[in-house]
Amino acid sequence: MANIVITPMTFKPVYELDAEIVERKGIGHPDTICDYLAENLSRELCRWYLREYGAVMHHNVDKALLVGGVARAEFGGGEVIEPIEIYLVGRAILEKDGKRLDAHDLAVESAKDWLKKHIKNLDVERHVRINTKIKPGSRDLVELFERFQKRGEIPLANDTSFGVGYAPLDSLEKAVFEAERFLNSEDMKREHPEIGEDIKVMGVRIKDKIRLTIALAFVSKHIRDIEEYFQKKEEIRKKLKTNIQELIGREVDVFINTADSKEEGSVYITVTGTSSEQGDDGQVGRGNRVNGLITPYRPMSLEAAAGKNPISHIGKIYNRVANLIAQRVVQEIEDVEEAYCYIVSQIGKPINQPQVLDVSVRSKKDLKVLKDAVSKIAEEELEKMPEVWKGFVEGLYPVA
Repeated sequence: MANIVITPMTFKPVYELDAEIVERKGIGHPDTICDYLAENLSRELCRWYLREYGAVMHHNVDKALLVGGVARAEFGGGEVIEPIEIYLVGRAILEKDGKRLDAHDLAVESAKDWLKKHIKNLDVERHVRINTKIKPGSRDLVELFERFQKRGEIPLANDTSFGVGYAPLDSLEKAVFEAERFLNSEDMKREHPEIGEDIKVMGVRIKDKIRLTIALAFVSKHIRDIEEYFQKKEEIRKKLKTNIQELIGREVDVFINTADSKEEGSVYITVTGTSSEQGDDGQVGRGNRVNGLITPYRPMSLEAAAGKNPISHIGKIYNRVANLIAQRVVQEIEDVEEAYCYIVSQIGKPINQPQVLDVSVRSKKDLKVLKDAVSKIAEEELEKMPEVWKGFVEGLYPVA
């Protein structure tokens, strides 16, 4: 297939550099909440369209804003004084063939359902106010979307944009990714109900030394006093340190809530388990990339994948497929140590006919030996690309 390029990695691996930085914003972080509310709304729109129209219609609901509330947290309790305000904004087909979509009700219910499931200490009826502004899309993009549907052809790219991906994760990336997942796991929540969902992990590696600095929103009603706060914090720190060291097989320094001051009585406690209640605001696209990490030492796209339509929006599709290609190349081709993948579209062209698909590989073997195998994987994923949307609708592909 044309426009597939296979290139060698001629630069030093990230994990061999003297320094590296990796970040992950947990599921309760205001930015991540916005990402998942937008994505959940897109998923519910897709399901509604499939049920009512038999096909996914044009939509992009990738604009969401969270305005933090006002709260008073205190040991043993506290209260939310002013609610968190969430704005869900975007474009969608609202009427077709005499069937009209109530976008406001669908958006509000999808947001409430997600918040109830994932932010355990948030009362969605009292602590949150949800606003929606969903209007019809521009005529040219709607017509572009419908053009391929009428002909039963491959979806046409609705933007000129690019996606990137890489594999495998290195030790620091694994440590950062799994640290948040460990702290937000059901097992840890049973042992430590005082752990809120708003967890941000910043990982720094200097040569062989790894340091994780974690912001963890403690839930105030589960902590009696400041002595218990510091006791619980140390218990959690030790468990996390042990877990991550076993995972990556090397020493890790772990720090939690480093701005705490026992002398000043200043600690990070919240009523709801998220800084959204007062300390922070949020917005789609400001957090994790589709692989769940923020990696300034790796290739990244600035696209906000969350909430974009999964049929033809390159900002969503290409970032997922680029990661899939890189992962397959590393897993399936012997002697490939690392792979980066870059894909760029051209608006109005079939999504599986990019302007270029560049796979960069690191291997001790001659690139000529690997080229056919790498190209074959890229071609297979391009051929499957028109079906990728199903994985998004089924919730198989994360966007943050």
